[in-house]
Amino acid sequence: MNRVDREYLKTYKEIVEKGISDEDQDVRPRWRDGSPAHTKGVFGSVHRYDLSKGFPILSMRRIAWKTALDEVMWIWQKKSNRVTDLNSKIWDAWATVKDDEGYDTIGKAYGYQLGKKIDFPEGRMDQVDRVLYLLKNNPASRRIVTNIFNHEELGEMGLQPCAYATNFSVKNGRLNMVLIQRSGDFLTAAGPGSFNVVQYAFLMHMFAHVTDLQVGELVHMVTDLHVYDRHFDVIDRMLENTDTTTDTPLPKLEINKKVENFYDFKVEDFSLEGYETNYSTGRIEVAE
Repeated sequence: MNRVDREYLKTYKEIVEKGISDEDQDVRPRWRDGSPAHTKGVFGSVHRYDLSKGFPILSMRRIAWKTALDEVMWIWQKKSNRVTDLNSKIWDAWATVKDDEGYDTIGKAYGYQLGKKIDFPEGRMDQVDRVLYLLKNNPASRRIVTNIFNHEELGEMGLQPCAYATNFSVKNGRLNMVLIQRSGDFLTAAGPGSFNVVQYAFLMHMFAHVTDLQVGELVHMVTDLHVYDRHFDVIDRMLENTDTTTDTPLPKLEINKKVENFYDFKVEDFSLEGYETNYSTGRIEVAE
């Protein structure tokens, strides 16, 4: 186990022992058979990862890190809401809106919001370009913020954003970031070292790489971190196959040094040295 695995195990125990169930409530999510997807969760879960000490990814089960990287590029680099621009099917269930050209999209969510041009004090640009501009030209700024929870257009989104805000801070040449998430599925996305953490660790590395900064801390704040009722058995089986007596280092991220522009990155420009895992949960049912 690495230090992120131990954080995962600690948080899971907290949810099992202290989490609050919503079984007595009428919940929105449903399983594919129509049954309500209930959860047990905790409020205000916060985790810190020092990226200078290794890449924060679980080793107790296989994380599809290339898929995670492709998705964060789809949102932040392509600024797309078309599911055809994504190399996986993970957003297909929320592709409920056709755009003007007839493509299936997730509506005015995620990449669409990041790509909207806005009149900032620094000039007219989108939120991603403003982050890049400030990191290069005013890294001392305490206003390097993105927010895609646009209340005016929530009704036009296939899924209202879960991970919705970031705040960047540069201290002593190190790029730090806070990621704020309103809701997080512990198993599939938001648990320590899982999909969302991996995605935004990659994003931090990309921004740091093209702005000549070192990576610092990623702070992940989840308002409602929960385990779905049909996921407890999956996690328990995973833990049964985990050797908790071992102590292994985190993998090291290698980036193609030739890439100088954020928009030139490709999945092939990244590799995780020392990432070894033999366990897979198999296909996980996702509540919709």
